[in-house]
Amino acid sequence: MDMRALRYFLATYKAGSVSGAARHCHVAQPSISAALAQLEDELGTALFERHTKGVRPTAAGQRLYPMAAGLLADSAAIVQSFREPDQRQPLTLGLMRSLGAQRMSGWLQRLLQVGDRLELTLVNPEEPCDARIITASMCAPHERFEPIWQDAYRLALPAGHPLTLKPRLALADLNGQPFIIREHCEANAHFVQALHQLQITVQPRAHLRTIEYSRALVQANVGLALMPDWKEHRELTDMVLVELTDWQCTVEVGLATGPDLAPALAEPLLHACSQIGPGQAR
Repeated sequence: MDMRALRYFLATYKAGSVSGAARHCHVAQPSISAALAQLEDELGTALFERHTKGVRPTAAGQRLYPMAAGLLADSAAIVQSFREPDQRQPLTLGLMRSLGAQRMSGWLQRLLQVGDRLELTLVNPEEPCDARIITASMCAPHERFEPIWQDAYRLALPAGHPLTLKPRLALADLNGQPFIIREHCEANAHFVQALHQLQITVQPRAHLRTIEYSRALVQANVGLALMPDWKEHRELTDMVLVELTDWQCTVEVGLATGPDLAPALAEPLLHACSQIGPGQAR
């Protein structure tokens, strides 16, 4: 019996939908559907009832769930019992600010699933490290750059702000507006330069380094800010993302590795990068 199919079954059972299982397992939906179909053929019975809002386990699916969970747990325990503690592979990873805790946590989870012997230490990208998650412009000449995300930046406004009523927004509309400035951000640097060229002045209300704090201040109606167009930002009800008609900026974020990186570290890092599909790249 295919262990991967069982893992996909458990994920679908818990999520209540194939799309939810695909997001949890970081694979495409057809991979989940094919694995479930294979498992149902092997067992000779349907495991889920499909409906418009997702799936519902059948009696057979409910029966399989505890057995599959136990089998996967036993399999993991067997593998772990044959591994010595000193087989851990240390990996020091430099992370730039403004990566976003939610998506970075998901990427690190994929990395540790692939490199299950890795012992991870996170540092600033300026510190000595084995590899770095940075923007393309930060990559040193000797480093190889593997793209992971394309971050398109938008203007973030509190829900209900008067500017949200305008059908189109341009840089000139921001003159005199309170603004949250995020330091060490390429998009903010380009934005400030564009304002300066057009002799537009905003009123800085705070200087921050992280996306999370900037987002919180926009939600608290302290000021406007530039924010990456991420799914979790678009789903917020107390903040609105708006594309400016005369200013666009996209920042490429990826993995930077040196030529001397050990294959034991390079392989799981590159594999984690390759798991980002078109629907996950933001």
